[in-house]
Amino acid sequence: MSGLKDVREKMEVIGADGVHIGTVDRVEEDAIRLTRKDSGEGLHRGHHLTIPAALIAEVEGDKVRLSANANVAVAFEEEEKPRSGRTFG
Repeated sequence: MSGLKDVREKMEVIGADGVHIGTVDRVEEDAIRLTRKDSGEGLHRGHHLTIPAALIAEVEGDKVRLSANANVAVAFEEEEKPRSGRTFG
């Protein structure tokens, strides 16, 4: 079984049903961030979206397979969190 440590930029993210969900832009602390150009439909289209690492079933070759079907995994996507207004100086 693979995990977040095996995920790399430009890997394809697919659901347990084999349906394409997106392409990895980068790996974050506990999630996979998808590229904007390939990040969903409707209101999600064109946004950086993240998939929680807990949904990763395996990483094989250049594909990240999730434990949920694509239509379910999309419901777990989280939109980019706004940055806080804090400044350090």
